[in-house]
Amino acid sequence: MKAFVLQPLQEALNALLLQGVIPEVPAQLELDRPKQVEHGHLASNIALLLAKKAGRKPRELADAIIAALPASPWIVRTEIAGPGFINFFLSPAAFHAVIEKIQTEQNQFGSNQRGEQQKLQLEFVSANPTGPLHVGHGRGAAYGASLANILRFNGYDIFCEYYVNDAGRQMDILAASVYMRYLEAAGLLPWPFPDNSYRGAYVREIAAQLRTQCGDRLEHAAANIPNLPAMEDADAAVDTLIAHLKQSLGNDYRVLHSAGLDEILNDIRNDLEQFGVHYERWYSERQLVDSGAVDRATAELEAAGHCYIQDGALWFRSTAFGDDKDRVLRRENGAYTYFASDVAYHAEKFARGFTHVLDMWGADHHGYVPRVKAALKALGLDDEKLEVVLVQFAILYRGEEKVSMSTRAGEFVTLRELREEVGNDAARFFYVLRRADQHLDFDLDLAKKHSEENPVFYIQYAHARVYSMLRQATEKGLSLPADNERALDCLQDSRELALADALWRFPEVVHNAARDREPHQIAFYLRDLAAAFHTYYNSTKILVEETPLRHARLTLCKGVAQTIANGLKLLGVSAPEQM
Repeated sequence: MKAFVLQPLQEALNALLLQGVIPEVPAQLELDRPKQVEHGHLASNIALLLAKKAGRKPRELADAIIAALPASPWIVRTEIAGPGFINFFLSPAAFHAVIEKIQTEQNQFGSNQRGEQQKLQLEFVSANPTGPLHVGHGRGAAYGASLANILRFNGYDIFCEYYVNDAGRQMDILAASVYMRYLEAAGLLPWPFPDNSYRGAYVREIAAQLRTQCGDRLEHAAANIPNLPAMEDADAAVDTLIAHLKQSLGNDYRVLHSAGLDEILNDIRNDLEQFGVHYERWYSERQLVDSGAVDRATAELEAAGHCYIQDGALWFRSTAFGDDKDRVLRRENGAYTYFASDVAYHAEKFARGFTHVLDMWGADHHGYVPRVKAALKALGLDDEKLEVVLVQFAILYRGEEKVSMSTRAGEFVTLRELREEVGNDAARFFYVLRRADQHLDFDLDLAKKHSEENPVFYIQYAHARVYSMLRQATEKGLSLPADNERALDCLQDSRELALADALWRFPEVVHNAARDREPHQIAFYLRDLAAAFHTYYNSTKILVEETPLRHARLTLCKGVAQTIANGLKLLGVSAPEQM
């Protein structure tokens, strides 16, 4: 719709340039939407921008620009406001045009190709496979999947990836936890289950499956098992147990390790698929290490002189690249740190040809941003091409009661439980109702309400209402507009034009949501559009006897339904035709 004003404005400025009235025409012309329609549908500050260079007062230059505007079927009048803003008032034909555009583009309405098929890699969730996904992970999943949809709608080539931390210490702790439950089931655990191990019920289930698979074959490792409770340092105690199991079980340790990893990872995959979250690749940290990528990245940093040895450990001099302190790459025992794997993984991302890498991390990982960027700089890569979005925690409330969360203790509400209770649609929508970097209070009671208080129900109801009208018209024997209905001239009422004006905003909102990485802009827009439609529906008789007017109003309503469906799809939410 901005093109209806930009084109004649461009022509006017070109004419004034030829006349010597202005010295230049900006390469990019901007238009704003006044907060109140009484001040116009679009506004330009071009006279203010050019006045000083043109040697004229802004209002005087605004007069000259208006006088130079060519005749247009889209602009009914202009006015000068304040110090020199030019306000443009559009004709009903301009609003009819957006309805026709929706009819033509349908499920592509709102999309654009501004991304020019640039290759963007999105990594999100990437939770350690040490337990089921909980409601906190759900926010990152909903945010990442929605942002991927929005970026694709803006013409980007998106590759979604889940980084599987299957080679670190947490997986060893899970393996030890499974083994202790394996012993406990046979009455062989010599002491109470340690608090710093994974204690969820799912660990017992995995241990039971392991016993079914292996019988008592792994019990021999219980001989000479360390007395963990006697050790003062809990972390040192569990590390001692892990070392004992690796030595005692030999090759069978991989069986123990995989028992937990495979079961939990399969559960995570299934949970996310059912939540409408899909990945092009599940990237294994273990495969990254086995491929030699961590060795190569570390060697490259050493060869460039960015590392030093201290207390037997290999340190990366990250302070030279903006970090607040240097970071360990390889411990004194020869084991690589998580950071070393992160460096190799991000270097490998760019080696795959992505033009931009977008990571979505939990807010507690904010300290990782400068150190990873420092490593990319040290490797000669453009750290500006790595963008990190920090996703704050989601706090679940049942009524006034806050639900406590502890993965290690096994006290949490799983994402699957949440989905089963409120449904995928409510979960996906509520998760993106705030900016990712803001805390989110998830109101469980509100998410289940079937009333206008519940925003997702309110929006879906607007979509269903349109289809209800179409069914009612058929039942009454009234004709329906054709899919390519163009007889819209009778849409002149201010309420109808206001609704079309709301539709006109959708492509701009889609663009802004991608630019700002903010899916909540789509959610807010849909809520406003639904409110505008419900207001129109309640104040206007749509199924009138006059065929042209009925067809025009139904065509407008179908445009609303299409736009709502397009927006909800970007958020991973369904658009039901009946409720």
